[in-house]
Amino acid sequence: MSKLPRISGRECIKALEKAGFFLKRQAGSHIVLRRDDPFSQVVVPDHKKLDRGTLRAIIRHAGLSVDEFVKLL
Repeated sequence: MSKLPRISGRECIKALEKAGFFLKRQAGSHIVLRRDDPFSQVVVPDHKKLDRGTLRAIIRHAGLSVDEFVKLL
C-alpha cells in the first residue's frame, strides 16, 4: 500500500476529475464533486494541505484505493 502524499485540495480535485468526478457545487471552502456511474459524491475542502486522515476519507468515499488515487496524481 502506498503512503499518502501531502497534497492540496486543488490537487485532490484534479485527480478525482481524472476518475470521472465533476464539480457539482461549492459552499465556502468546501467543494462537492459527483460521479454518476457508479454514483459517488465527495466533499473536498479547498485547503493548502489536506490532513492525511481527511484525504484517506475522501479516497474511501470516492470508492478508490490509495494506489489507484496515487496513480491519478
